[in-house]
Amino acid sequence: MIDFAKLPAPCYVLDETLLDRNLAIIDRVRRESGAEIIVALKACAMWSVFPELAAHSDGATASSAAEARLVFEEFGRPAHTYAPVYSDRDFDEIMRCSDHITFNSVAQFERFGQRALINGISCGLRVNPGYSPVGTDLYNPCVAGSRLGIVPEQLPELPAGVDGLHFHVLCESGPEHLAKALDAVEKHFGRFLDRIEWLNMGGGHLMTRAGYDTDELIRILKEFKARHPRLRLILEPGSAFTWRTGYLVATVEDVVRNGGVNTAMLDVSFACHMPDCLEMPYKPAIVGAREPADGDKRWRMGGASCLAGDFCGDWAFDRDPEPGDRIVFEDMIHYTMVKTTMFNGVHHPSIVIVRRDGRIDTIRTFGYEDFKNRMS
Repeated sequence: MIDFAKLPAPCYVLDETLLDRNLAIIDRVRRESGAEIIVALKACAMWSVFPELAAHSDGATASSAAEARLVFEEFGRPAHTYAPVYSDRDFDEIMRCSDHITFNSVAQFERFGQRALINGISCGLRVNPGYSPVGTDLYNPCVAGSRLGIVPEQLPELPAGVDGLHFHVLCESGPEHLAKALDAVEKHFGRFLDRIEWLNMGGGHLMTRAGYDTDELIRILKEFKARHPRLRLILEPGSAFTWRTGYLVATVEDVVRNGGVNTAMLDVSFACHMPDCLEMPYKPAIVGAREPADGDKRWRMGGASCLAGDFCGDWAFDRDPEPGDRIVFEDMIHYTMVKTTMFNGVHHPSIVIVRRDGRIDTIRTFGYEDFKNRMS
């Protein structure tokens, strides 16, 4: 049992014993299904635990040049890389650090694919099968007009040099959703499946969640493999590796009461440190707190930024929070920590001043080291 009072605050905390539990489940799926399972850095780029993740996976997947370089240098092998769009500025670095590259459109493959093929890189296309169980449009890659993946009518034939197909339509989903996604892929793109070498089923396979039917996942993968025996099957979950493995520890600094609303003011921010709570939105669990029942005193958690909406609630406690108390948010290692830094390793804009005499003065640029040093 962690003594949260002994930890510095605020801080993110990963518990290796909880991580071990998840890795054992992932190893079982790899072993019994025959599928490859790779780590999606977009959910957790905490490279200090890459040795553990590498020992219980088949590699890692990147969404940018920075993530691909982090995989290459700290995971110890080339990355499977997919990004919605590539640029000339980054593509040489992506090729240096990758052995698989997936393109979001035929136009991007035509622009960059030959360079990748000449360098011995296996190339794939992301397809959009038109099915996703995700109910929140912000996270739904198959929403009408989606920019993600090639829809069936835009892929009458497979371009020469394409070795694989990739789809990503799930989010914290169950095996029944994967089965429906595979049905959609076979319906719309099945004519290509015996002509390619690999099929990447993306992320969102939350196989480490309590109640997830791991046996069913294994059955689905084995049956699909039996129908397409030449295919390498690849899954790239992000959340599953670090699901419920850690915390964000905060401290109550003040209590504000206004209009019947009780707010515990924290030294962390939802806008800055837990953006999914505002974007999704969702309310995280807090150690020692519960859902308010009728008659319970309700407490909001207030963030440290000056954004008016930087709060989340409500919770009930056995005793009122007071300044100095620790507030420990659960399940804060996947997606939360990466979104406080440089999500996906996407370039941060440079800072420039155009001087009165017309000179362009670049004050600061940001690069790989900024991303790496902030993930640790």
